[in-house]
Amino acid sequence: MKGPLSFLHPFLSFVNLNTGAILDCFDICYTLTGMLKLHLIAHNIRSAENVGSLFRTADALGAAKIWIAGYSPGPEHVKVQKTALGAEKSVAWEREEDAKKLFDILRAEGFRMVGLELDPRAVRLDVYQPSADKVALVLGNEVDGIPPWVRDMCDDLIFIPQHGIKESLNVSVAAAIASYSILVNSTH
Repeated sequence: MKGPLSFLHPFLSFVNLNTGAILDCFDICYTLTGMLKLHLIAHNIRSAENVGSLFRTADALGAAKIWIAGYSPGPEHVKVQKTALGAEKSVAWEREEDAKKLFDILRAEGFRMVGLELDPRAVRLDVYQPSADKVALVLGNEVDGIPPWVRDMCDDLIFIPQHGIKESLNVSVAAAIASYSILVNSTH
């Protein structure tokens, strides 16, 4: 865990006496409230301003963590900080450049990997219902989107229906819409 409260993490962990699993207070809060645990994966996002906007969205919606993957700039970048307006200090984040390794880590923790991308396999966001209580929303490059090999590793693909001719939204705007919808439509 990284962020302003990371030094407290060892003190905020508990052991489940029945299973031996280590839980932190954040996991316990998500479990007690029944709220879906949402992580955002920023994979190969080139714009520091877009990453900063993701931090503001994560903070506003209560996302548990942002993963900085591939060549995406992290919160140490001055433009991320400027756009995040302090949210980079309140949202947990971690860097893992290798998407395959990151997916393996999150799957071991029980996350369902959901890619936000225009793809023939994608389901409309307005009808998508998460089938897990932990979702990692995968976001791709502003121009090229999520690479096909990363899409193939996703459990689900979703898209935002649009009426305009552009069929495109800024990645941080799309992430905000999808995150909100996933949290609101969660059955957990």
